[in-house]
Amino acid sequence: MFEILEKRCLNPTVTLMRINAPKVARKCEPGQFIILRTDSEGERIPLTIADFDRESGSVTIIFQIVGATTEKLNHLSQGDCLHDFAGPLGRATETDGLKKVAVVGGGVGCAIAYPVTKKLHELGVEVDAIAGFRNKDLVILEDEFKNASSKFVLMSDDGSAGEKGLVTDALKKLIENGEKYDRVITIGPLIMMKFVCQLTKEYNIPTVASMNPIMIDGTGMCGGCRLTVGGETKFACVDGPEFDGHLIDFNEAMSRGSMYKPFERKAHEDTCNLFKQEVK
Repeated sequence: MFEILEKRCLNPTVTLMRINAPKVARKCEPGQFIILRTDSEGERIPLTIADFDRESGSVTIIFQIVGATTEKLNHLSQGDCLHDFAGPLGRATETDGLKKVAVVGGGVGCAIAYPVTKKLHELGVEVDAIAGFRNKDLVILEDEFKNASSKFVLMSDDGSAGEKGLVTDALKKLIENGEKYDRVITIGPLIMMKFVCQLTKEYNIPTVASMNPIMIDGTGMCGGCRLTVGGETKFACVDGPEFDGHLIDFNEAMSRGSMYKPFERKAHEDTCNLFKQEVK
């Protein structure tokens, strides 16, 4: 069993948990993920590793409450235990040979962008981090990004936090001001990553996009995270989750991703109703 050492609400729909998982903490790297189950009959879901501490044996996950399992997970408290917490899985972020990188995160995707930023910073890479949110109430990990980057730019759609605008606005401004990046790494909603990759293609900057948002089963068996990269079929969980952003067919990925939303929404509503009945 894997004890929840810490639980913290980052915003109304996003929760941080630090889990006692020494075997995972010993081997995991930024970019990888775990698969968990809340109980013996629970659904298996993949969640990206947001941070880890090898000395204490803890692994941090950050999740958005969108479906049945994340709703169940959010009802657990510090001191409770998860039934399964398996990993690390997926390919770690490649960091060799990099000198200057821009990391672009959006929404809850910033939970994945942060460990990548932190790792690069620890390796002595100059990192410019850009994080975008809809408004100030949804901002997460602001202080962590500031401490792990050479330059941090906070963006919000309505201007209530940082600068008003999109992450692509900030990235374009940095590039046109003379910043020379070896690589851009982007993690967030598919539509955001699509436009980040379109922008960097114009400037011929190698770009990596994390396709964590489309993962479901985490083992390649369900086929839900199938995508086309450079004309070839890949699976985000076993072949990635990071791919050359200039080769990804984002339109196909977004179309496939939208297929599951009605089922996810219904499962979430059913689970919420179940908890309400238990309270009564």
